[in-house]
Amino acid sequence: MAINKAHIIELPKVADPRGNLSFIQNSDQIPFDIKRAYWIYDVPGGMFRNGHAFCSQHEFIVALSGSFDIVLNDGNEERRIHMSRSYYGLYVPPMTWREIVNFSTNSVAMVLSSTLYDEDDYIRDFEQFKKLCNNEK
Repeated sequence: MAINKAHIIELPKVADPRGNLSFIQNSDQIPFDIKRAYWIYDVPGGMFRNGHAFCSQHEFIVALSGSFDIVLNDGNEERRIHMSRSYYGLYVPPMTWREIVNFSTNSVAMVLSSTLYDEDDYIRDFEQFKKLCNNEK
C-alpha cells in the first residue's frame, strides 16, 4: 500500500550562529525530480485544506514555517504526521489520499511535485479514491 511508502526524509542542515540553511537538490534527497513547487500560506490557525490524491504525482511536503499535520490514507489505513521542522519533509507517493490540517498561525507548507499541474491527475472524491485503491468500478 502507498501509505507504507510515505516517510519522513531529513534534509541536509548547515548549522550556523547566523542562521541555519537546508536545501533540496532534485533526486539527491528525494525520490523524484522536481517539476513544480508551490506553497500554502495565510491559512487561519486551526484550519485545513481539503483532501485529494494523485494518480501519478509524487509529492514532498516541508513545513517552512510553523506547523501542521498531514493526514494520509490509502483507502484502508490512516496515518497522521506532525510537521514542524524545516529540515524534515514528508514524501507522499501517488495514490495516497492526503489532507493538511491543524495549521498554526503564520505557517507555510512548501510542496514539491514530480509533475507539472494536471487537473486530470487529481482524485478529489474520497469514495472514488477508495474504489480505485480496491480495484472496484
